[in-house]
Formats: sequence, structure tokens, C-alpha cells
Amino acid sequence: MITTDQVQIAAAEYLGEKWGTPVTVCNVEKIFGGASRETYKLTLEVDGETRGVILRRDPPSSLIDTERHLEYGAYDRIYPTDIPVPEPLFLENSTDFLEQPFSIMAAVENPMSDVALLSEEQKQKIGKQKYNLLGCLAAKDPLALKFDEIMTVPDAVSTAAEQLAYWQGVINDDEIHPQPIAQAAIRWLAANLPPPAQKISIVHGDYRTGNFLFNDQAQITAILDWEMCHLGDPLEDLAWSLDPLWSGEDLELAGRLIPHGQAIQIWCEASGLSCNEQALKWWRIFVSVKAVAIWISSSENFEKGEGKDSILAMAGWVMTDRQNRILLDYFTPEVMS
Repeated sequence: MITTDQVQIAAAEYLGEKWGTPVTVCNVEKIFGGASRETYKLTLEVDGETRGVILRRDPPSSLIDTERHLEYGAYDRIYPTDIPVPEPLFLENSTDFLEQPFSIMAAVENPMSDVALLSEEQKQKIGKQKYNLLGCLAAKDPLALKFDEIMTVPDAVSTAAEQLAYWQGVINDDEIHPQPIAQAAIRWLAANLPPPAQKISIVHGDYRTGNFLFNDQAQITAILDWEMCHLGDPLEDLAWSLDPLWSGEDLELAGRLIPHGQAIQIWCEASGLSCNEQALKWWRIFVSVKAVAIWISSSENFEKGEGKDSILAMAGWVMTDRQNRILLDYFTPEVMS
């Protein structure tokens, strides 16, 4: 287990080498709640100025197994566009400084992420921005942004089946005990594949309330957590954002912000794409299966002792149960048989 003192010393040395000037790390604050990386906020003094950076370090085990170069590459390619993300600064793959690879990005000033603190008017404003940005992301050409240099470009016909096979494999490999609800959903998904994707888009992979920052003017300032970014059907991101898990107590609101119908309409207008009801249903069922895979993978890590963070145990128990209930709500007994 690395200490904040070790982070402070190593970060000062590393950034000093990279920038060619002495760097003082005045403060190190560990940010809890991250599922796939250890995250620290550092306050620096560089050339007489104070600035903040975010350091994300690979842990020995995590909730989501992801490739750091894909995450960093997504930030690097999205940053010059109109989608707000933190500025990527450095990706370090060696273990010489902090025992594990890490990345460093500029910190976002005065960040807020808890939508529960917003008024109804502010929630409406944030919700409109959220789905407009998601639509704008879906509209972008991933090849023009050189995403093909860091990730596979799937075929529009096969992308749904490929995603299903991947997450089914995670469940099969990591389940501690049988997952009959998820497996029944997988059988239905395999037998009812959606139409080909309208286009191959940049898929954020975890686009939900909680994974973006906003300021006190209710303006979204950064989309975070691109660990699961890939290329595929943009309906996947829309479906994930609409999952009941992110709605809290009000299932009528997408991500506790705006009604589902309004969110979908904004997304369609911004993306220039249509939203076929049956195709979206398929992707909504799929993202619940994907979520179950993530939650049971965390259970396996915790059960084997590879990860000791309580979030792994909580996700594997509470979240799996909730996601299974969501899956059951999609099906009649006849369909599930």
C-alpha cells in the first residue's frame, strides 16, 4: 500500500523532470470512490504559481479491468473538441516512480458532482447539457479523431454481438456462484440482436450522473472516467445513461435530472441519429448485463483477496442484487424461460 507521503515525493520528482523546473507538492488528497484507479489531487507550486493536478495510479486490483493507454488516449483525443474533459498531461507506464503505472491530468477548478444539491431548475439545465454533450459525442467521426490508432474499429453489423460476447465472458470467468438471471438475459439478447449500428461512434462506456463535474452556474465543466471507452453503437451510451440504477428513487428521471423522453429527444437532435424503440430496448437490457458483469467481477476480486477496498464488496453484493431486479423488470416469465 503506497502512502500519500510517497505520492508527494515521487510526484514532485517526476513532474520536476518532465517540466524541467523544480516542483513542490504542497498537498496530497486521496479521492475515494474511484473504481478502477487510485486517485489523488495534488496541489503544486511551479515557477511561483499554484496549480492543481489529478494523479491516477493503477492499483493491484480494481472494480474494472481497463487499459490505461486507452483511457488516456481517449482524453488526449477528446480534449481538443467541444466535449469538456480535463487536460491530459502525462502517461507513465513504468513502475519506477510509484510502483505502478499512472497518469496525470490538470485539475478542474471548483468541481461539483452531487446533483442532489441542485434546484429543480438547475437539474433541468444540467440534464439538457448532459444529453446534448452525449449526442455531440455520438455525432463525431472517431477516425477523424484518430481513435483507430488506440482501439479496434468494429463492424456496424457485429458490434452488438461482440460486446455481448465480451461481457458474457466476464460473467463466465468471474462468477463465484451461478447467475441465472443474467444468463437468461444473455440468451434473449443473443436471440434478438438489434439492427446494425447507424454509425460507429465513440462510446464513453460509463456515461452517467456522477461521472461529470459542473460549476456553481450549473454548467458542465468536465466529463470524467473514460476507462471503458470503445468504439461501437452509440445507443449503448444512451441506454447506460438511462439505466434505473442511476435514477435513484425517481425512476421517471434519467440520471435524476430530466424525463427519459426529453433526454432521448435531446440526444437525437444533437447526434442527428434516430432512436429505434426496439433497438434501445435491446441495449438497455444489454447494459444491465454489462453492469452485472462489472459487479460480480468486483466480488471475485474481493473474495480472492486481490482487492481489499470495501467498494469491491459493496458493488458485488448490493449492486448485483439491484441490477438483477432491474433485469427481471424487463422480462415476463415467458420471455425468461
